[in-house]
Amino acid sequence: MQFCLPIEPASPKPRRSRQANAVWGSRVVTLGGDAPVRIQSMTNTDTVDAIGTAIQVKELAVAGSELVRITVNTPEAAAQVPYIREQLDRMGIDVPLIGDFHYNGHRLLTDYPDCAQALSKYRINPGNVGKGDKRDKQFGQMIEAAMRWGKPVRIGVNWGSLDQELLAHLMDINSARPDPWDAKSVMYEALITSAIESAHRAQEMGMDGNQIILSCKVSGVQDLISVYRELAKRCDYALHLGLTEAGMGTKGTVASSVALGILLQEGIGDTIRVSLTPQPGESRTQEVVIASEIIQSLGLRSFVPSVTACPGCGRTTSTTFQELAKQIDDYLRAQMPVWRAKYPGVEKMKVAVMGCIVNGPGESKHADIGISLPGTGEAPAAPVFIDGQKALTLRGDNIANEFHQIVENYIEKRFGQIAEHA
Repeated sequence: MQFCLPIEPASPKPRRSRQANAVWGSRVVTLGGDAPVRIQSMTNTDTVDAIGTAIQVKELAVAGSELVRITVNTPEAAAQVPYIREQLDRMGIDVPLIGDFHYNGHRLLTDYPDCAQALSKYRINPGNVGKGDKRDKQFGQMIEAAMRWGKPVRIGVNWGSLDQELLAHLMDINSARPDPWDAKSVMYEALITSAIESAHRAQEMGMDGNQIILSCKVSGVQDLISVYRELAKRCDYALHLGLTEAGMGTKGTVASSVALGILLQEGIGDTIRVSLTPQPGESRTQEVVIASEIIQSLGLRSFVPSVTACPGCGRTTSTTFQELAKQIDDYLRAQMPVWRAKYPGVEKMKVAVMGCIVNGPGESKHADIGISLPGTGEAPAAPVFIDGQKALTLRGDNIANEFHQIVENYIEKRFGQIAEHA
């Protein structure tokens, strides 16, 4: 047997982008640079409903969203933004709010200064700021408002609302080439050009480049990867990632995970949003859960203790391990808003809930705390492993509740001590 060179563990490439800050009160959320990849989300409430919007913002923030975007589309909506901010402050929710502007943002930011001040960041779509001679003026008014109030901006280009004049111009240039590009390549170029030229125009007006974030959103996985790879080559602005209109359920989850995961692994992207269409009755917070899972699965950050569980097979005809795994996972997620402050480091804990003797003991040893439940035909005993060592064996009909208590005791003993010495 021969030994080859050691295999290096895979890890994401380092990011190389500028740094921007979204500020509200004493809360500063740094975007880009050496800051962690941040999670964003967006409400789907009518912003005119200040209470309903504030409640959903709170839900998203508690779920782990570090910035929350709200629609600001009418004078009535703009007038309510300060009250939304006020309600959040009363609830102790200091998450920065992003204003999403299209078509009339220049007027709303000018006519409603309290709205402009209450927001922590503005989203500007270059394709929707006006046409012809009005475009530069209206774009300029939004940049002037951002500089006046000291707010960063995200210049967010979307292929569903791309600047048609720019696209037509690039198509004319392309048609004159000896070897013209295909239509999709021209579309890519239009997205990137719109974003970068808009950023340069903002800087020419006096805006600090460190306060500019770019995005070029499309709805196809391969399209998103191609566009952002090229965008990252051409600029060093902080980049916001998102597969726009990703879809519902499994489709939206998988597509977003693949696209964002590949780019983050390559060191591209400073903030992300999973634009998931909620299932009927499903909480808006699901998009935050998926975004955090993408980041955590890549090892970039930890948000909640991870639960390893086997998929089940003919050896595990009982559903006990499935029920226990779900119970533990739900419990850990529900407790995290309190545990983040009470038990520093608990988000990095690993729990294993396995269904039989084949991989159960081994996986349990790799986790901080794990249990190997008996499979079909196995002795009715469930060994529990703590920090890689077998600690005890559970038997009887109360295994689930006993293991639940063991997990709680482990967290208190291990992470409570860290808090005491912090």
